[in-house]
Amino acid sequence: MGIGNIGLPGLLLIAVVVLVLFGRGKISSLMGEVGKGITAFKKGVDEGKQELEEQASAEAKDVTPADEKDKA
Repeated sequence: MGIGNIGLPGLLLIAVVVLVLFGRGKISSLMGEVGKGITAFKKGVDEGKQELEEQASAEAKDVTPADEKDKA
């Protein structure tokens, strides 16, 4: 029996063992921390995308001095 072949009964047994070892309160607080971590990660990704978009738009602006434009 390989690890990829656990099945539903095996998963339920593992869940019960974890619940007995750690208790319901500990598991719920752990899941809350995991949720906060996922939220913070998504926020960081969104901020990173905004920063990249701002940099791209700043680089796309024409910053050629007016006297140089006349020469072209």
